[in-house]
Amino acid sequence: NTMTNNSNDIFTYHTLANGLRIVHRASAADVEYCGVAIKAGSRNESSADYGLAHFVEHTIFKGTDRRRSWHIVNRMESVGGEINAYTSEEVTMLYSCFPKGNLTRAVELMADLIGYSRFPENEIDREREVVLDEIDSYLDSPSDAIFDDFNDLIFAGSSLGHNILGTAETIETFTPESCRDFLSTHYTPGNMVFFYTGPTAPSRVMSTVERHLGFLNHSVKELHDETPREVTPFDIRKKLGTHQSHTVIGARIPGIYSRSNHTYALLNNIIGGPCMNSRLNVLLRERHGYVYSVDSYISSFTDCGLFTVYFGCDENHVKPCRRLIFRTLDELAQSTMSTRALDAAKKQYLGQTIVAGANAEQVALATGRSTLFHRHALHPDEIIERIMGITPEDIRLAAEKLTPSRCSILTFGQ
Repeated sequence: NTMTNNSNDIFTYHTLANGLRIVHRASAADVEYCGVAIKAGSRNESSADYGLAHFVEHTIFKGTDRRRSWHIVNRMESVGGEINAYTSEEVTMLYSCFPKGNLTRAVELMADLIGYSRFPENEIDREREVVLDEIDSYLDSPSDAIFDDFNDLIFAGSSLGHNILGTAETIETFTPESCRDFLSTHYTPGNMVFFYTGPTAPSRVMSTVERHLGFLNHSVKELHDETPREVTPFDIRKKLGTHQSHTVIGARIPGIYSRSNHTYALLNNIIGGPCMNSRLNVLLRERHGYVYSVDSYISSFTDCGLFTVYFGCDENHVKPCRRLIFRTLDELAQSTMSTRALDAAKKQYLGQTIVAGANAEQVALATGRSTLFHRHALHPDEIIERIMGITPEDIRLAAEKLTPSRCSILTFGQ
């Protein structure tokens, strides 16, 4: 079962007999990237084991039937490569980058980690302390912690609403057995995508993956994520005695399968994206000097999404900042952008996309994530086509979901 994308033959797809999907992205570079994207994250945890997905991602490197932790780390580093992982709400990524010619080494190592991890008790106890320190460090940073508190409120009653790291109480309960159970439940062929970017021919990649990962045969457990209910917009202030006030303003938006997905990505870039010329940065920092930085973000999940604006400022600037942010959001919802302004925004966004495309590691990871959820990776031409097709009215309709009456607010202050 092999399929080649006809978009300049960049992508080749294949599915093994055990259900593991493979996506190959051709590249002429001397560095190769490969990994597995797993449909498992903090959302798949019960309240009794918050943090388990992240903990398993940490401890999967701590020993297998064949290797101790030092041998696992050294396996790729000895040839100048590395192996890494991260966890989000709905995805765990296990991946490696390495000089070309070491594909078999990387795939065999990943197969060992997925199929034969032991989660030694002494290593788990040691890693438990590392994660607890990570939690303490995170909570000591109000600009980070406020996002978790905000998510807890806006996704109340849902597993989307808790810290990916878990809590000190849940971390203390994890055992080798609970780690193995999570691994065997979620790291299954039908729940994963193997992704590769590099110069090795597709046929060679497919045969290597089949040789080392074809043995996996446990089936996917049927998992049902409950869509978080809509909550009444809130405006909450928490007194933490911090020197600076921190505020998050946010609203629910559609998820990754919505047709408006790219519209929200472009709108986010206009409002408070990474560039200095975003509307909120110009207004709050450059024109008024209220903040050092103001940023907006899009978080996209399978069944919903979240738009947020964060700013930190002196206590006496919180109210004027809020007023200016809501005025900006209101303007976008009540009037359509000019074609000229929208064309300029599209040009900037697509330019950023080209620059981001130079980051080969992020491109490889995005290929894996996209194939996991959409069954194919977006070709650059498809992204251009979708962005260029956005109209001023599309932007206005998307902005209507961000009006003040729909937004919630959380502030950490004095």
